[in-house]
Amino acid sequence: MSGTKPDILWAPHQVDRFVVCDSELSLYHVESTVNSELKAGSLRLSEDSAATLLSINSDTPYMKCVAWYLNYDPECLLAVGQANGRVVLTSLGQDHNSKFKDLIGKEFVPKHARQCNTLAWNPLDSNWLAAGLDKHRADFSVLIWDICSKYTPDIVPMEKVRLSAGETETTLLVTKPLYELGQNDACLSLCWLPRDQKLLLAGMHRNLAIFDLRNTSQKMFVNTKAVQGVTVDPYFHDRVASFYEGQVAIWDLRKFEKPVLTLTEQPKPLTKVAWCPTRTGLLATLTRDSNIIRLYDMQHTPTPIGDETEPTIIERSVQPCDNYIASFAWHPTSQNRMIVVTPNRTMSDFTVFERISLAWSPITSLMWACGRHLYECAEEENDNSLEKDIATKMRLRALSRYGLDTEQVWRNHVLAGNEDPQLKSLWYTLHFMKQYTEDMDQKSPGNKGSLVYAGIKSIVKSSLGMVESSKHNWSGLDKQTDIQNLNEERILALQLCGWIKKGSDVDVGPFLNSLVQEGEWERAAAVALFNLDIRRAIQILNEGASSEKGDLNLNVVAMALSGYTDEKNSLWREMCSTLRLQLNNPYLCVMFAFLTSETGSYDGVLYENKVAVRDRVAFACKFLSDTQLNRYIEKLTNEMKEAGNLEGILLTGLTKDGVDLMESYVDRTGDVQTASYCMLQGSPLDVLKDERVQYWIENYRNLLDAWRFWHKRAEFDIHRSKLDPSSKPLAQVFVSCNFCGKSISYSCSSVPHQGRGFSQYGVSGSPTKSKVTSCPGCRKPLPRCALCLINMGTPVSSCPGGSKSDEKVDLSKDKKLAQFNNWFTWCHNCRHGGHAGHMLSWFRDHAECPVSACTCKCMQLDTTGNLVPAETVQP
Repeated sequence: MSGTKPDILWAPHQVDRFVVCDSELSLYHVESTVNSELKAGSLRLSEDSAATLLSINSDTPYMKCVAWYLNYDPECLLAVGQANGRVVLTSLGQDHNSKFKDLIGKEFVPKHARQCNTLAWNPLDSNWLAAGLDKHRADFSVLIWDICSKYTPDIVPMEKVRLSAGETETTLLVTKPLYELGQNDACLSLCWLPRDQKLLLAGMHRNLAIFDLRNTSQKMFVNTKAVQGVTVDPYFHDRVASFYEGQVAIWDLRKFEKPVLTLTEQPKPLTKVAWCPTRTGLLATLTRDSNIIRLYDMQHTPTPIGDETEPTIIERSVQPCDNYIASFAWHPTSQNRMIVVTPNRTMSDFTVFERISLAWSPITSLMWACGRHLYECAEEENDNSLEKDIATKMRLRALSRYGLDTEQVWRNHVLAGNEDPQLKSLWYTLHFMKQYTEDMDQKSPGNKGSLVYAGIKSIVKSSLGMVESSKHNWSGLDKQTDIQNLNEERILALQLCGWIKKGSDVDVGPFLNSLVQEGEWERAAAVALFNLDIRRAIQILNEGASSEKGDLNLNVVAMALSGYTDEKNSLWREMCSTLRLQLNNPYLCVMFAFLTSETGSYDGVLYENKVAVRDRVAFACKFLSDTQLNRYIEKLTNEMKEAGNLEGILLTGLTKDGVDLMESYVDRTGDVQTASYCMLQGSPLDVLKDERVQYWIENYRNLLDAWRFWHKRAEFDIHRSKLDPSSKPLAQVFVSCNFCGKSISYSCSSVPHQGRGFSQYGVSGSPTKSKVTSCPGCRKPLPRCALCLINMGTPVSSCPGGSKSDEKVDLSKDKKLAQFNNWFTWCHNCRHGGHAGHMLSWFRDHAECPVSACTCKCMQLDTTGNLVPAETVQP
């Protein structure tokens, strides 16, 4: 390699040694410097490694190529190709093994002198060495030598070869190669094919040739300019890389007519390509006068269905050092590690870091891959302080059939875990809306049923100027307070708030009893007080204080209530106005705010945000005039819409305002599940057609499919079609006749009833199995089942091996148009098929098409065929 840039080689079996080849051979030893200082005379390779020079061999001048012996013993044997075509065996260091001592200095001489371009040791038979030479008209360019050969012609005199100073040994010159290949041609590169000991791939002058040493007179070749640097992928022995100038060609030896892939051409000529020995499908390339090594990752190459499909690669670049790179070498065992050398023999130890590929599964599991390692990020199960992700919540709710209870609508909040007060308010609101809509439709169909789903905002607006106030007596006090007379609209609003039950009775007693049973003592006392029953409020507080889970401070509050006086300047009123803000419970706070407020001014109650919206709205319906009530509802509705508070559905209803509110909620939480079920509950058609609503519904359907909740998604589609008949999809797939193109099922259904029903074609639930084996439109025969060979349209139970009694039982039990076993099933690739029941039975044990002459791997083409629904998997 005199006069050329240096090359570098790692030792095949000594992971800490490499050799630099230039005008001489220099052997280096690599050491780690992580916990130690740099030794004197060592060369820094990287932050944690250094190299020490062990020996130098200057006995082989005019080097053109070098190859390291692949066997373990002798460990430092190298073959050197020279400018005159000779191949010399040399060693770095002393080898005291007498068995191989006579190999050192042996020369292999061609008939005619010309340059040796490349050398390659046979990986299966370690004694075979292939040499590629320049062209000579009367000689071969590929010579395969056996290094253990003793043959030397008599006409060649003995020569003395100097091995070391002061010592000489005579050695034989071997001139008879084991094989001679490539007459009258030039060999620029070569490599052995690992799959067979006697297959050799050579880059000749104008073609790539595969030589089989069992029959040297024949060769398989392909004409190409990419004949330099041929190298075999160590993990895929049929994949070979070669290059010409700035372009790399990737070959598949099984389809050797043309390259399967041509990499992007580089502006400068290439000097070296090499496959990574520790990483599948990673190819490194180096161009002239460059400090960048380009990497091509063919790990993700898909398996093409068609021959013309071009595989894909991932390309990236790395910069091991700042100076130009003369050569590089992959480490044989350390993953993605290489060493590079510059023209001035500066070396650098470098590791190519893998791309980190993140994968976030639909069930919120996070995994990433780096090299050969796969990492999973798991949440700590004992850490209850972290709130669950909304995707996890929606998945758990889907498993509990959340949103599908259309009878007891309020139960859906229990199915959601009964943890979110907003969801509780939402589903109780929808429950009351459904209940009172049905009640109104029964009393007067088409009257005000739609008004209920429009929300309290619309209900209040419909009664402006119709309500007057009147004095009402307190229960337990000698006092009167102005309360609005309840008309039909305000009664409906109180019913939607849950304060009173349906009917003409406006008593809040049942509502108070339900609150007491649930342990909401403070809220029950506040509602009683708002209904002017201070005695009942005190009684409820005393009950709460004496209960097991009650607060003893409630007795103090009850005592404070019992001392209520209506005098404006009293000490009681002054102290309550000051101290009520120190109470932790908002309902206790608004009780004293109500008692100390002026008539008609109830801001302390109406704008206490911690009090449930339904209670504030019900209070407003009882105490505010029409103008005040409308202004308050409008303001509160805007606040709910901006905050995305689901309690606001009580005000907006399932209207455009409700969609705006739900949009804010979805933007804040991402809960498309609740948004979908809510909007389907009773929205008018124009609201359901809103693109935002359709977007939520489709995204939730996609989520269920991503979670493999296919049964849940089917249930959701059925639920959707019941509540929104316009969403029922049209038939997307139908079986058509090969001759006339008409739909077979459509033709069946369109024929008059007399003798032309579905039952005649064997696809009905009727026990009578009349069969049809031809198209109802053109009377041409239908295809035959590939397994039973009976025409399609014949029920499975009529086929040989079918059980008629079982089929009858199934048909009488399931009222379906057609049993699944009778469905037409076919492969989209080869178009063969048959009865679904027969196909399922076949592909349980086979992957190939049942038709004897067809080799289609039908089951392998179906990417979802082996997937299992995940509904039964524990979260």
